[in-house]
Amino acid sequence: MRKPALVPKDGLPKQGMTDAGKRRRRYLLAGLAAGGALLVGWGTQPPRQRLHPTRPLALADGEVALNGWVALAPDGTVSVVVPRSEMGQGVNTALPMLVAEELDIGLDAVRVIAPPIDKIYANVTVLRENLPFHPDDTGRTAQGAQWLMAKIGRELGIMFTGGSSSVRDAWLPMREAGAVARAMLVKAAARQWDARVEDCRTEDGFVVHRDGRRAGYGALAGLAAQAGAGIAANDVNLKQPQDFRLIGKPLPRLDSRAKADGSARFGIDARPAGMVYAALTMAPTLGATVAAFDADAVRRMPGVLAVVDVSSALEGRTGAGAGVAVVASTWWQARQAADALPVAWTPGEHAALSSAAILAGLARSLEEERGHVYHETGTQEVEGAVRTVRAEYRAPFLAHAALEPINCTAQVARGRVTLWASTQVPSIAVDCAARVAGVAREDVSIDVMLLGGGFGRRLEVDMVAQAVAVAKALDGQPVQLIWTREQDTMHDVYRPAALARFTAQLGADGELLAWDNKSASGAIGHQYFKRSLGLPGVGPDKTTAEGEYDHQYAIPNQRVAHVTVDSAVPIGYWRSVGHSHNAFFKESFLDEVAHAAGQDPVALRRKLLAAHPRALAVLDAAIERAGQAPEGRAHGVALHRSFGSTVAQVAEVSIEDGQIRVHRVVCAIDCGLVVNPNIVAQQVESSVVFGLSAALAGEITVEGCRIVQSNFGDYPLLRFNQAPVVETIVVPSSAHPEGVGEPAVPPVAPAVAAAVFRLTGQRLRSLPLKLG
Repeated sequence: MRKPALVPKDGLPKQGMTDAGKRRRRYLLAGLAAGGALLVGWGTQPPRQRLHPTRPLALADGEVALNGWVALAPDGTVSVVVPRSEMGQGVNTALPMLVAEELDIGLDAVRVIAPPIDKIYANVTVLRENLPFHPDDTGRTAQGAQWLMAKIGRELGIMFTGGSSSVRDAWLPMREAGAVARAMLVKAAARQWDARVEDCRTEDGFVVHRDGRRAGYGALAGLAAQAGAGIAANDVNLKQPQDFRLIGKPLPRLDSRAKADGSARFGIDARPAGMVYAALTMAPTLGATVAAFDADAVRRMPGVLAVVDVSSALEGRTGAGAGVAVVASTWWQARQAADALPVAWTPGEHAALSSAAILAGLARSLEEERGHVYHETGTQEVEGAVRTVRAEYRAPFLAHAALEPINCTAQVARGRVTLWASTQVPSIAVDCAARVAGVAREDVSIDVMLLGGGFGRRLEVDMVAQAVAVAKALDGQPVQLIWTREQDTMHDVYRPAALARFTAQLGADGELLAWDNKSASGAIGHQYFKRSLGLPGVGPDKTTAEGEYDHQYAIPNQRVAHVTVDSAVPIGYWRSVGHSHNAFFKESFLDEVAHAAGQDPVALRRKLLAAHPRALAVLDAAIERAGQAPEGRAHGVALHRSFGSTVAQVAEVSIEDGQIRVHRVVCAIDCGLVVNPNIVAQQVESSVVFGLSAALAGEITVEGCRIVQSNFGDYPLLRFNQAPVVETIVVPSSAHPEGVGEPAVPPVAPAVAAAVFRLTGQRLRSLPLKLG
């Protein structure tokens, strides 16, 4: 039987290939040719299946696994494997809904279980979506490259939670797993009743025969595992959207009660028997190394058990830098001893590094280098231009500031490693632990705990390397390593600082004829792939220019380029990545262009979005809901597409005692077909608050090769009394589900900046937004 075709991701018209697209095509074809016959032969093989793992599930007594995603208990409880880390974004509810929908069970029958480390749980989408194609480029080259990257993703098997990709990646495999399990149960019941499969249906955890006979899923599980063993994903039909009973409903989250009553277990809550604690002394400046330390000075302090230099475990592969750990019976004892430990440091090679020097380097690179052109149409030598508009924008480094302190618990005993970790990348954490401990990958097990905030910080495994290095020095005791807030702030892998310059050319009637955008920053991928995967960071990094080259505005002549500048400051993925600052640059400049052209910014956007009706509908929905700003306040508007979703925001702003005050944010989002509207609204609210924290106060600065900020006192988050009312509008769509966890972050800053201009006449071109 054939599965129904999915509705296309969008109804957008195809564009001809641009000059930049042709260059990308030549680059990709050259790469394919270099692989030769081996790549061709491998490419003709079918994609790796995503239904059955090579390693068994961890099941309770009596449970029967029907595939790698679904297991049944005798009482009818359905265990659903969730391969993504729960960090507040709701995957422990949204992903089981996919299985439950196709399996015809209620969500209250579901128990969430963790997966083994296995390639079927790899995040294929996040790798495929990292290719630097324009979203409107639906040509064969783009489709072929995306197919190839998806295939590579399945082979690499990286279990990765990030890029607003969890539902997007799970949409097919988890629904297929539920549908296959349902087919297995129907086949088992038909065999037990000596009936035809066609005479059986399912409802609420039962197989029901047309004559009224019923059998619960739990009672059929054993027989189903035998009778339906040969059923594959290609043998089942998936439900059509009009038949959904769960998907699209605002169901309560499965983890709400545990988080409310305190029984939810985060990484820092791990308590294996016999556990001891480790605290760190970390390098005071970027790149510094340990010259010497006096362990004897602290050995006699209360509770101290060991002193371990963890620097060698990092081997330049992780972001934290050098450090020495003190192990003690309690964390406070370990912390006190670590503070007292005498350590001599050798400075790194950038002893005079400063924020001013970094900004000057970015500006110099913009002047001297052409950069990689990500998107180009037409020419910048346009006829009929009568006015030129120019502007420069800046964004600082940003820390992640997740509320759960950085931590990891590890045990090395009898040639095996056990990890208890709140991580976004369990497979990479396992590889890291195996490398540091000197054991095989198969000898590492991991218990992925809840994450008290991720935002990209827990895509890193520096804390894993440190914890395993300490555990390796102990006599089989598990050890929990915890960073202080100061260490987290001063030893982060930061959102890159960036500088962007724009030039627009206007016609006599104010028409936008040409758009030139060139930016400069470090490339996160170049650092991340080296330190986390041991792979070289080469070639264009899409994240540097995302949000600039892939916008939806129909401007006839465009050129978008980026200059990659090596960063001496460790940089990493931060919620919404390059979109987080590039949306501010792009939307702020468009607002300036509208003003210079004598046009209303909303009217200009509507004109430029005429070929993108879904985006136009999102903009109109936000504008209509926002209404008119009250007296003394102003509205600012921004629209941005990221992670497949389009978001429009209207920020209602006033100036109080010389400070920017955001009272209300109306946010419309088209994220395709919605799995759970409650979770979408929660993520929008979270994103707005997160984005406002960065827009109004977020800034990491460097002086003398040292991070200046250290805690929430000088790196503040938005307080309750500063939080605006957030109104979420989910624009209906039947398209493939798209990202939700990040797309509402990028438009916040430009919407607020636009409102500030209307109130004060000041153009704020640097983040964070500060009145002059």
